[in-house]
Amino acid sequence: MKSVKIVLVLTLIAVFSGGLLALWDSHTSPLIEANMLAELEKGIAKVLPEHDRYQKFEPEGLTCYVGYKDNQPVGVAFETSGPGFQGKVSVMVGLKPDFKEMTGIEVISQIETPGLGTKIVDDPSNKQDSKWFPKQYKGLFTDQPLEVVKNQKAQGNYQVEAITGATISSKAVSRIISLGVAAARPQWEKIAALALHPPAPEPAAAPTEPMPPAKPKEAHLSEPEAATHSE
Repeated sequence: MKSVKIVLVLTLIAVFSGGLLALWDSHTSPLIEANMLAELEKGIAKVLPEHDRYQKFEPEGLTCYVGYKDNQPVGVAFETSGPGFQGKVSVMVGLKPDFKEMTGIEVISQIETPGLGTKIVDDPSNKQDSKWFPKQYKGLFTDQPLEVVKNQKAQGNYQVEAITGATISSKAVSRIISLGVAAARPQWEKIAALALHPPAPEPAAAPTEPMPPAKPKEAHLSEPEAATHSE
């Protein structure tokens, strides 16, 4: 009898705990999704050249965002991810429409070592420019893998200077970008013609004038009715 009571109590505790977790999840999930969407949109805005709108395309195996200025394509952005030093690193990559040159990158999520690996996002120790690391990628070419160099300045169109004390995180970002671009390029080529030559936006419809109210029809009496109503 005692064991039955214990099982019953434990069952009630489990049901109650499960209900609390479900309630908490239903409350926090929309907030998490909203924050993720905000980070995504911020990343797109930062890596694309100046644009007045962007459009989402989803060929097989790729989700990308094409930016337009005056209905002309100015760049394409996509998210790619891979392992860093501590865990997953996600990067938004911006490219020119021909996919040959980067217009910018933004690390949108990471769990790297605080004060070291986190400098791939922001380096407070660099008083002149805390964003120096991600800014290096703007203008680099994508037709071959990127190279990370230590204790020296990057040169040419394929090199990136590593963060002191965070070489692994620095190499991880470059590797994630190089692999991501190589995987995305063939998928992009399948839809490039459509994405780069979108139909012009339809002009706004001219306002229509209101229809005048219909005039009441005049009653016409038939001959018998006219005779009835004559004096």
